[in-house]
Amino acid sequence: MKNRRFLLVFALLLSLGLVLAACGGSSNETSSEGESGGSEGGESGSSDFSVAMVTDIGGVDDKSFNQSAWEGLQAFGEEHGLKEGEGFDYAQSESDADYTTNLNRLVRQKYDLIFGIGYLLQPAIEEVAGQYPETNFAIVDAVAEGDNIASITFKEHQGSFLAGVAAAKKTESDKIGFVGGVDGDLINKFEAGYVAGAKAINPDIEVDVQYAESFAAADKGKLIAANMYSKGIDVIYHASGATGNGVFAQAKDIKKNNPEKDVWVIGVDRDQYEEGQIGENNVTLTSMVKRVDIAVQDVATQAMNGEFPGGEVIEYGLKDDAISIARTNEEALTEEIITAIEEWKGKIVNGEVEVPSTRDELKTYVEGL
Repeated sequence: MKNRRFLLVFALLLSLGLVLAACGGSSNETSSEGESGGSEGGESGSSDFSVAMVTDIGGVDDKSFNQSAWEGLQAFGEEHGLKEGEGFDYAQSESDADYTTNLNRLVRQKYDLIFGIGYLLQPAIEEVAGQYPETNFAIVDAVAEGDNIASITFKEHQGSFLAGVAAAKKTESDKIGFVGGVDGDLINKFEAGYVAGAKAINPDIEVDVQYAESFAAADKGKLIAANMYSKGIDVIYHASGATGNGVFAQAKDIKKNNPEKDVWVIGVDRDQYEEGQIGENNVTLTSMVKRVDIAVQDVATQAMNGEFPGGEVIEYGLKDDAISIARTNEEALTEEIITAIEEWKGKIVNGEVEVPSTRDELKTYVEGL
């Protein structure tokens, strides 16, 4: 009887110990599903800092602007031992209606710094940042008002000028094209710089400028490119995000059907050499590389170190090596073209040439040639 009583008491004590252990182990497991991304939501490497970004409608795999930003965020995360989905993450926007929703969701997940990728997010960034002054925000390609917002801008017109130099040196028809995404101040900088660079080499060159009115319409980009190439244009520079995928597709179709015909695409934002590969040929002449990835890493590092540039406008250009011309296609980009690019780059950096960034400035520049 005593043995049975002893066993019963022992079993009760053991059960009580298990219950207490279970209660102690659950004290940190109260966060709701989907809200574990930020600094209070789980492991984030050697730092409690967390960062995320909201894409525009081009998406994180647009092979251009958003993808470059995401690559920068991934590199930052790897450098600091952060985990995707916890220490760093992204929210993809399918339409402009998603911008505010995505920003609010990332705020709720307690991310310390949230990037808006693209000028289209400016109104949403300003609205949400005003509601959450304790959270830091950064916007790429726009200047936003707010003490907790850093504005990241680039001198795209400088790199586009060099793209125009390359196009004018490469064309055999003296007819080149420009395909823009949405017609506005930002993409006008690409257009103005490109036309100015081409005209600096040949004032009589013909430049056909068309806009798709979307950064996510590859089918329209392909249609515009088909029309341009059919008119004898042999080099097209696109500044149109995922719409530019259609420009590449059309150039590759032409090259596939007629390997002897030379048609070229100049990529944008990141080195788009791989997008131009078709068999043993490549239709990517060069790319105007805009180091969105470096800018994202730079601002994230400043924020993590307690030096977030809130309320400031940060501008990156040729002088900072944040804007450049890719040289991956060594066969297409001849020594003569490279020499011309370097010559004009020097003139821009030392202030000898002031590159136009608007259509009005372009008009004045061309009249002065």
